Amino acid sequence: MTALLLASVGAAPPVWLILPFVALLAMIATGPLFYAHFWHKQYPKVAVGLGTLVAMYYLTQGNATPVIHAAQEYVSFIALLAALFVASGTILIRTDFAGTPRANTAMLFVGAVLANLMGTTGASMLLIRPFMRLNLGRLKPYHIIFFIFIVSNVGGALTPIGDPPLFLGFLRGVPFFWTVEHLWYIWLPTVLVLLAVFYVFDKRNLAESRRERAVVFGDPDVEPGEYTDDIDAVHTPKHIAIDGWGGFGWVALTVALVFVDPKVIAGVPDLHALGSPLGIREILMLLVAFLSYKTASPTALAGNRFSFEPMQEVAWLFVGIFLTMQPALELISLFAQDNARLLNASTFYFGTGALSGVLDNAPTYVAFVSAAMGKFGLDVNAPADVAAFAHRHLVGPESWYYLQAISISSVFWGAMTYIGNGPNFMVKAIAESSGAETPSFVTYIVKYSLPILLPIYLVVWLVFFSGWIVPHPM
Repeated sequence: MTALLLASVGAAPPVWLILPFVALLAMIATGPLFYAHFWHKQYPKVAVGLGTLVAMYYLTQGNATPVIHAAQEYVSFIALLAALFVASGTILIRTDFAGTPRANTAMLFVGAVLANLMGTTGASMLLIRPFMRLNLGRLKPYHIIFFIFIVSNVGGALTPIGDPPLFLGFLRGVPFFWTVEHLWYIWLPTVLVLLAVFYVFDKRNLAESRRERAVVFGDPDVEPGEYTDDIDAVHTPKHIAIDGWGGFGWVALTVALVFVDPKVIAGVPDLHALGSPLGIREILMLLVAFLSYKTASPTALAGNRFSFEPMQEVAWLFVGIFLTMQPALELISLFAQDNARLLNASTFYFGTGALSGVLDNAPTYVAFVSAAMGKFGLDVNAPADVAAFAHRHLVGPESWYYLQAISISSVFWGAMTYIGNGPNFMVKAIAESSGAETPSFVTYIVKYSLPILLPIYLVVWLVFFSGWIVPHPM
């Protein structure tokens, strides 16, 4: 997904213009709980209506730039998500492995690694259904939450393919292997700590499941399996069966299409420059979604209980989110530019992170990188300046350090809410469409992200960016 840094045209938008965004977030959080019937029937109208209010303000002010940017970013987001959603939905992965804590933890780690090779969206769409099937019989909300934490967010911090902010940095001049070189020693312990916390949760849940089975069936030692509803059946073979191998080719093609960009491949027509919300890349991705569905194995689609309902929900809601968040992004960009000299590694880390949890993390990343580069008189739109800024010795001793803080927090903190990163809400929608229980928007934050993620992210700051343990570059 290509996100653009919002350019301020004329005066800054009034602060009250962020109210539609706040209202939409509040309704996403409270609708399913307090007025579910209305929300499930009317959420498309609510999202589009609030988005239209913001768009009309900009258009009546003679400033169409934020609306155009929102349209381009939305189309890029939906095209990528649709291609990966459909392509991965044509792959049916079955296994008779028991969903033990060890197997689940291993699968989450594999997902974290895959997120760097096919993006957090690709890895999430590919593995969420097999992960749920692996835990058939004892699937709990925390399984879905930790999948979002690890596979849909934190895992994708090592390559520009992993997450949109890092890809945007690559397009602007950050060397491709910069992220793995400078982020791996933060990525690895964070992933391992999250896996350890998940293992404790899962071990406890397995013990509770065994006690329940002991009461009902008198046999506490049997693990739940996947292929049968008989929880007393013992599965000694350990097989993996895959139907729909062609889907892997469609997923790989979608990942390759991410690089079909005029800034990466010379000669690719820049349709965005002509005012089109669709670029060549987005057209090809939507074609992949269509062809992968038309050529899919009916058995794989049926086995995955494939439907377009999760995609439809995400598409409608994010129309409103992308439009209503434009004033907030523009105000943040202006604030960062005006206060660049007051910002340091800690403020870059917490500022980028906190806003990435509720806004599109790609333009948030660019806003803070632009502010950080401004401290050294560099231009975020000049690839040579960006490359120099990312180097340890070419600009100032802290330049790459600021980029490190912004990069890691924009990826990690996207897990703080369902809307912090594209695949989060999609995983939730797929899980719910399969009958799995998922926490509400508020419960996700209060019960999981704040008590689990926030302490871990504070430790990341304390060790790497506070200057108290790992000294700041001098």
